[in-house]
Amino acid sequence: MSNDTTATKHHDGHAPADHTAATAAAAHDGAHAPAEKKGVFKTLMDDNLGDHHELNIFFQHAKVLPVILVDDGVHTYANIDAMEASGEYTMHHHGHGHHIVRAHAEHTEEQPCPLGDPSPGLDLSVTNFVAYEWIAMAICTVLFMMARRRYQANPTAAPKGIQNVLESVVLYVKEQIVQPNVGTVARAHRLMPYILALFFFILTLNLVGLLPGGHAATGALGVTSALALSAFLVVNYIAIKDAGIGSWGKHLLGGAPVFLAPIMVPIEIVSLFTKPFALMIRLFANMTAGHIVLLSLVGLIFFFSESMGEVVGWGVAPVSVAFSVFIYLLELLVAFLQAYIFSMLTSVFVGLALGDHAHDDHHAHSH
Repeated sequence: MSNDTTATKHHDGHAPADHTAATAAAAHDGAHAPAEKKGVFKTLMDDNLGDHHELNIFFQHAKVLPVILVDDGVHTYANIDAMEASGEYTMHHHGHGHHIVRAHAEHTEEQPCPLGDPSPGLDLSVTNFVAYEWIAMAICTVLFMMARRRYQANPTAAPKGIQNVLESVVLYVKEQIVQPNVGTVARAHRLMPYILALFFFILTLNLVGLLPGGHAATGALGVTSALALSAFLVVNYIAIKDAGIGSWGKHLLGGAPVFLAPIMVPIEIVSLFTKPFALMIRLFANMTAGHIVLLSLVGLIFFFSESMGEVVGWGVAPVSVAFSVFIYLLELLVAFLQAYIFSMLTSVFVGLALGDHAHDDHHAHSH
C-alpha cells in the first residue's frame, strides 16, 4: 500500500496537478452542495421567511431592487445581477449564505481573506422587506386619498364603500383604543395620527404578507424593533411634555420614598425599555410563528412524498391542506389582532407614563 501511495506522488511529496485540481473541484462542489440539496423545510423557510435582495410576490422573483453598498466608497447597482456582473461583489460565498461579500474574498482557514471581513462595510440595499413596507405605505396612502376625495366632493353625504370602512375603523380606534387610555380628549386628538399610522401600517403589512407568495415584513425583527422604538419615543415625549420633566422623574420612583431611589430608579428605567421590547417580540413572534406553522404543514406533503413515495404524499395532502386552510384563517384573525394589540398597548403605555397626570387637561390644552 505504501508503494502505491508513493507512486501517486512526485518526488517533492505533492500530489499531481490533475489530482489537486480534482480535489479542489470536489471541495468546490461540496461547498455548494448544501445549498443545492438542502431539505424542503429549509427551502420553504429561507425562501418564504427570510429577507432577500429581490422582490418576491405571487411566487415570482423580480430582480428589480437596487443594491447600495458602502465599502471603500458608495457602490450602487440597479439590481443584484448588475452587482454580480460588475465582478466586485457576489451573493454566493461559502460559509456566508445569502450575504453579499466581495467577489475576490475567497479564503480558507489556512489562507484568511486579505481584506479581513469579506462583507462590505455597510449594506443599505432596498431588500424585500423594505419593498413590502413601501407597498404598505402606498396602499394606506391611496385608500385615505380616496376617502378624502369623497369627503371633499360630498361633505354632507353619508359615507359609503371604502370611505365608510375607514371612518368606522378610525372612530373605533379613537373611542375604544386611544381616548379611554390617554385620559383626555385633547391628548387623544394629538395622539390619533400616530396611533392610526401604527394600526393601519401594521395591519396592511400583515395582510399583504398573507397574499400567495407574499412575505410578512412584521416577521422581521428590524421592522418590529423600529416600530417599538417609535412607540418608546412617543410615549416618553408625551409624558414629559404633558406631565413635565419633574413629574416624569418622580414617576421613576414608582411611588416609593426618595431614599429608595437607588433601587427603584434602575428598576423603573429597565421597565421603560421592557415595554417596547415586549411590543417588538410579541409582534415578531406571532407573525413568524403562524407562517412557520403554515409552511410546515405544506412542507409535510413534500417531506412524505420524498421520503415515502408520491402515494403517501398524496395521502397526506388532504389533511395537510385542511389544516393549512384553518391556520390561514387563524392568521387572518391574528393580522387584525396584532395591529389592535400594538396600538392598544402603546396607548396604555402613554397613560401609565403620565401617571396621575393622565386625566389632567391643563397641559393638554396649553400645548
